Amino acid sequence: MQFELTEEQKQIQALAQQFSKKEIQGIASQADKAAQFPMHIYSDAFSLGLLNSVLPQQYGGAGLGCMELVLITEALCHACLGIGAALCINTLAAEPIVIAGTHEQKEKYLKRLTSGAMASFALTEPSAGSDVASIKTKAEKVSGGYRLTGGKIWISNANMAEFFVVFAKTDAQAGHKGLSAFIVEADSEGLSVGTPLPKMGQKAAPTCEVFLDGVFVPDSQLLGEEGSGFSIAMKVFDRTRPMVAAFGVGLIQRCFDESLAYASQRQSMGKSLMSHQAIAHKLADMRLRLEAARLLTYQSAWRLDCGLNNTLEASMAKVNAADSAMWAATETIQIFGGMGYSTEYPAEKLFRDAKVLQIYEGTSEIQRNIIARELI
Repeated sequence: MQFELTEEQKQIQALAQQFSKKEIQGIASQADKAAQFPMHIYSDAFSLGLLNSVLPQQYGGAGLGCMELVLITEALCHACLGIGAALCINTLAAEPIVIAGTHEQKEKYLKRLTSGAMASFALTEPSAGSDVASIKTKAEKVSGGYRLTGGKIWISNANMAEFFVVFAKTDAQAGHKGLSAFIVEADSEGLSVGTPLPKMGQKAAPTCEVFLDGVFVPDSQLLGEEGSGFSIAMKVFDRTRPMVAAFGVGLIQRCFDESLAYASQRQSMGKSLMSHQAIAHKLADMRLRLEAARLLTYQSAWRLDCGLNNTLEASMAKVNAADSAMWAATETIQIFGGMGYSTEYPAEKLFRDAKVLQIYEGTSEIQRNIIARELI
């Protein structure tokens, strides 16, 4: 068993870490307060080849594995989970096309992504998050295509997307078997995007409502076959949950770094905080949970790259990283004490950013359901 990264992986990791520290970390607080995504960061990351890493080379991508994606993601989210998530989320929209797209669809849409376009994955609805079978957006068959009617919510990067992968019901009576996936152009007549929704954390990553009012989608824009939408979505999550787990790993590492630095320099009762066992044990536990989250995440990515089923490992990695990130952020505030509650220090932002990791890309409760199902 080999735990060492290859030289190429070390170089990719170092490049992402350098970019993250130099370009993102210094503007993270400002972007959070303004609740705005800094587009120049996207352009710079794209120019360096840090985006579209897993897309096939024949369509302009780097053709790298999930392991490289995880290394890049972890580094970007160490500086700012909001900016990092927004940079990486194109992968979520690309994977359905990689999995189920025709050659023509891949040529058209993956090449747009590798030319700098942004796209969004539109699954969640106001009354359908974890319960995908309850999606109400409908796709009515008409001459030459479909008409999509409904609404989506919490759609990442929707206000910047050139196209969407939209999940809608082609058979309202068939539950999850009636779900289909479509590629929908952002400028389609009847499609509109709301303003970014206000939220507690990850404010630099815009999430919006998307409204579909009889949007016509040609037959050529159906991904896979009618009724294959649920299967496509589940395959996507197996491939993207390692990335989302890496969101959490990056945040835990930042919590550890900030807490260790503060505990080493802050004096209390005549000695550094780190000299107090109660604080030292918090740091010890944080490092322990960091390494456990990282190893689970790397394992889930490695299995995917080896062509092995990773459903169980991806869910374990995601729930462990999410829950550990929330725990680490809470402990970081505790270590900082009163200053942890102040906006002058990064602890409170880490706390706000961490919470949604337990909710999106499948809640922690859903991940445990998946783990239990896989065990059975």
